[in-house]
Amino acid sequence: MTERLQKNKPLGAEFVMGAMSAVGAGIFTNPIDVIKIRLQLQGELEARGSYKKLYKNTFHAGYMIAKHEGITGLQSGIGSALAFQVVLNGIRLGSYKISRTYGMTVDADGQTNIISTALVSGLAGCVGAVLGSPFYLVKTQIQAQSAEATIAVGFQHGHAGEWSAFQSLWREAGLSGLYRRWYANIPRVFVGSATQLTSFSLVGDWLRTFDIFNGHPLMLTFCSSVIGGSCVALTMQPFDVVATRLYNQGSDSKGRGMLYENFFDAVVKISKTEGLYGLYKGTFPTWMRIAPHTVLCLCFYEHLERLYDKFNY
Repeated sequence: MTERLQKNKPLGAEFVMGAMSAVGAGIFTNPIDVIKIRLQLQGELEARGSYKKLYKNTFHAGYMIAKHEGITGLQSGIGSALAFQVVLNGIRLGSYKISRTYGMTVDADGQTNIISTALVSGLAGCVGAVLGSPFYLVKTQIQAQSAEATIAVGFQHGHAGEWSAFQSLWREAGLSGLYRRWYANIPRVFVGSATQLTSFSLVGDWLRTFDIFNGHPLMLTFCSSVIGGSCVALTMQPFDVVATRLYNQGSDSKGRGMLYENFFDAVVKISKTEGLYGLYKGTFPTWMRIAPHTVLCLCFYEHLERLYDKFNY
């Protein structure tokens, strides 16, 4: 996303473009998200090598899901996933763009201020993550759910569908049921958002010094987002695994988690039983999802901005 200093643009336009861009990216990357969830739940709280791997690797997982659940199985939870993208990235990308337009995250020379960019993008991401938590909760539980017991991993909630999941959570505990373990995504999104948009901005600043990118904003955005998306996969992964485990675990009659009491309890238990490896389960599919998602999302945003400028200026 190149900077266009048009401060008269309605602030809501940035949030709408952020949401639309993320939805477009989410449609393409949801299948790998399903695979990632299954791999992160496989062998939950079991020592490495002590359980049978139903999913041998990323590609085998995709094959098994498609074989037993059909191609549509790879798009499970798509409705909730896209709703979460609207909330999260509408707020996150909109805030990022506005903060750069008004000079909040750049220095006097227009270069990226690392600390302010990380804080703005990270905190905006946290707000979006909390508000959109019910969608992420249902998305995770639906994607973890297998149509056949032979390939089931993790706790199986048995939801008849996404709408049924929302109704079930509401009947159990009302609003608190929908926002069950709302805190689980905060570390994940803060680290991921701060890493993604800060590295994207820094790489963009550097690439602008090369003549090859002059007059080619979409190419600049593409190259910057490839690196930004790849950086996220490494920094966010442990937090991503913990969030998946917390959201998918079963709950007792009082709404308490059956496996983990809170975020730190989950980190300790996973580390003790599965080792450091447990916190990095599904790293490859995380990269396969987040790198293309970052590229598509930010390139879509760039294109939407250009369309907006064409028809409004």
